[in-house]
Amino acid sequence: MNGLNRRDFLRWSAAGAALAAGRRLAKAAEGRRPNVVVILTDDQRWDAMSCAGHPFLKTPNIDRIAREGVRFANAFVTTSLCSPSRASLLSGRYAHSHGVRDNFTDYPADLPGYPRRLHDIGYETAYIGKWHMGEQDDRQRPGFDYWMSHKGQGNYFDNEFNVNGERQVIKGYYTHVVTDHAVAWLKRPHPKPFLLIMGHKAPHGGPIVPEPRYEHVFDGVPIQRPPTAADYGPGKPEWLRLRVPTWHGIEGPLYGLKDFGKFVRYYHATLVSVEDSVGRVLAALEETGQLDDTIIVYTSDNGFFLGEHGCVDKRAMYEESIRIPLLVRWPGLVRGPMVVDRMVLSIDLAPSLLDLCGAAPLEGIHGRSWKPLLGGDARGWRTSWHYAYNYETEFPYTPNIRGVRTEEWKYVHYPHGDGGPDRYKAELYCLKTDPHETRNLVDDPAAAEKLKELQAELARLLRQTGADPDIMPVDEGIKNVLPRY
Repeated sequence: MNGLNRRDFLRWSAAGAALAAGRRLAKAAEGRRPNVVVILTDDQRWDAMSCAGHPFLKTPNIDRIAREGVRFANAFVTTSLCSPSRASLLSGRYAHSHGVRDNFTDYPADLPGYPRRLHDIGYETAYIGKWHMGEQDDRQRPGFDYWMSHKGQGNYFDNEFNVNGERQVIKGYYTHVVTDHAVAWLKRPHPKPFLLIMGHKAPHGGPIVPEPRYEHVFDGVPIQRPPTAADYGPGKPEWLRLRVPTWHGIEGPLYGLKDFGKFVRYYHATLVSVEDSVGRVLAALEETGQLDDTIIVYTSDNGFFLGEHGCVDKRAMYEESIRIPLLVRWPGLVRGPMVVDRMVLSIDLAPSLLDLCGAAPLEGIHGRSWKPLLGGDARGWRTSWHYAYNYETEFPYTPNIRGVRTEEWKYVHYPHGDGGPDRYKAELYCLKTDPHETRNLVDDPAAAEKLKELQAELARLLRQTGADPDIMPVDEGIKNVLPRY
């Protein structure tokens, strides 16, 4: 015990517990606003947690957030692409409104978001980890008192970080380096309420690299291709088949790995390290008496395909790509376990956190606070929403996508294809009877009325949110797709 005998150790432990309890009472007495910790993973699918029923990935620390708070079982991104999605999480806006339409555009310096709004009302703010907006710029962004990030995607080992303006190579595995600094920051004195955003690299590929102690953790788990792995033929648009031989398709190099089983095992193995990280963050908050005074959010910027419909990566509007984990713990509002089934979106995070913290709402946004849902009030909550992906010249096999999802249906529109060539064939699915999206009903006479209804709803949602109708044509770009190894 580092020189302490058992009696001294117990005395100091009791004193620490009393101090933590005193801090909680003092905060309650002064009506202090809650702290906020947002843990953001990269490309984590909604079901990659044991609390969501994963068959072999065990995540007890992540599950604790759900068990003691709320799990949103139907959380979605409005654009399944890293930078646009991250900008939507911060701003509460669709990509056409915040302007970050690709992975090379930075978050606009003059665009309001929840971190700056909290900073303006007296929060101490920190960003630690992967930012990934403005690919080659690691400079400190407005609204953050403490900054630790890097250029681009970052590496799983030995990154150069910009720490408050000073660049330094920090040795070690990404997840633990970021967690070390986040925990150290949490343990500092914080006379004001604080916001900490932690940006993990895991489980993003390029390639996917688990830390050595977890590299073989799932070697004994048999991995099979999903039942929909070959679902890119008849009934599906041709662009999906063209994508399969590329490095974003299941017949490509799988983000640097040739073996599908290894690819899936490595993807989940990186999340074991994130699970450890979450445990350390919870322990740090508990140790400093701040756990129950802190809104903890666990979420991701995108979903991810693991072979479904012949795909890896994201971008397309199938469920595996657009659904994300969203867990929230704050005993000041809800004591779990609670599961919310209503559809919530990435654009809802900013207004929700500002609402919970008693800050003024952002103007001109598209998201809304899910705080009423936690009290059981779903009156007027959305029953439909629209999805958008904008064509990237670097990835010519995926066209522009616009779609609408309701609680039971999904309509996917490729702006150059409805009623046109099979390359951009539209898609219509009844999610209630076909949750894996294998039966495209767009040409089914029995679904003709539903098709018209959803087409009208998509048009209404686009008008309502001020979406730009000018969508870049991609016919020539996708015509001669070559494998990109």
